[in-house]
Amino acid sequence: MKKELSKNQIFALHGITAAGSIALATTFTYPLDTIKVLTQVGSSAGKELNANQIVTRVFAVSGNAGMFSGFGWLAFGRIFGLGARFGVYEILTAFCKDGRENNYVTASEAFLVGMAAGATETFISSPFELIKLRMQAASASFVPNSNFSLEEGARKPLIARLLNGCYPDKKSLNQYVGLLSTLTTKNTNISGALLEYPWAMTGSGLPPSVCNVRRPSNIISLEGWSTLWRGLRSGIVRDSVFGGVFFSSWQFLHQAMLDWKAVGMNPPPRLNDEVGPLSPLAVSLAAGFSGSVAAAASHGFDTARSRSQCTVVPKYVSMERKLLQWKRPGNKFERFTGIHPSDRNVLSRGLGLRMARSGIASFMIVGSYLFVVDHLTSSLT
Repeated sequence: MKKELSKNQIFALHGITAAGSIALATTFTYPLDTIKVLTQVGSSAGKELNANQIVTRVFAVSGNAGMFSGFGWLAFGRIFGLGARFGVYEILTAFCKDGRENNYVTASEAFLVGMAAGATETFISSPFELIKLRMQAASASFVPNSNFSLEEGARKPLIARLLNGCYPDKKSLNQYVGLLSTLTTKNTNISGALLEYPWAMTGSGLPPSVCNVRRPSNIISLEGWSTLWRGLRSGIVRDSVFGGVFFSSWQFLHQAMLDWKAVGMNPPPRLNDEVGPLSPLAVSLAAGFSGSVAAAASHGFDTARSRSQCTVVPKYVSMERKLLQWKRPGNKFERFTGIHPSDRNVLSRGLGLRMARSGIASFMIVGSYLFVVDHLTSSLT
């Protein structure tokens, strides 16, 4: 009974330590993520926003707290998502090592297993990531108060019923009404009729701003449950590439460090286990380097996903596309990976920021995890 309790304590220790390491790394690198996201969604083919412009804008609109807008959603998403990624990786690599005398996984096996682990992470973290991204976009967007006045006893317009606190654009609505007033109609309340029509519910004919559709209830009400997994194609490709490159490069560096440590040992070690443990700092640096390389390899798909998630597509537009059998634009590769043709020239936006964020986060997650586990294990034994 004591042995079983000890195993449970060790399992809980590793789980709590891993969650704390992820939360710490996310907190430290979140401002970089905010700048990266705003660079991706705010830049165009002819103009790229720099970090100074973004920070100044966020501070002006949302204050210092704007740099951490949506932090809670990303923290929870990364705890569950990275837990699934490393959990699937450990399970699948256990099958690869089963029956082998040397406890070893090749780089090619780590690449394939990492791709499967990354794809699993996408399904879990997508809802958290979408809400986080929209809150980050809202932190740098100034939305003027609507001057729309509701008559006493009148029914709220459609947009206000779908999005609490959001009202139509009065100026654009008056222009529409002015153009339609010359036509003969039996309806005396033209503006009221227009606002009940889904395509004109904002008063301007455009979808609501992403700033008004950032809460989970608003997203589900206007766009539907499936929106929480928008950009799934580009997300699966991004996380599969990231997971494959990360684990394969990390495994390659880990084996190279073992071989280097084994040089000069007498007698030469026959198995990796005979070499002994590596320095936690060396393992953490290898993880940080692998994270930066993986981020560079998958960045284009990350930009495509971010821009897709930052686009508001109401239910009626999605339904219309299904009825008209709308086909995705772009060539075969773009359709398969979820890249929009208009994003071709902006896929590299924020590359350096993402490499820095992923490298620092990977270093901190692995380093803090190994540090805490080693110290707690030694103190408990």
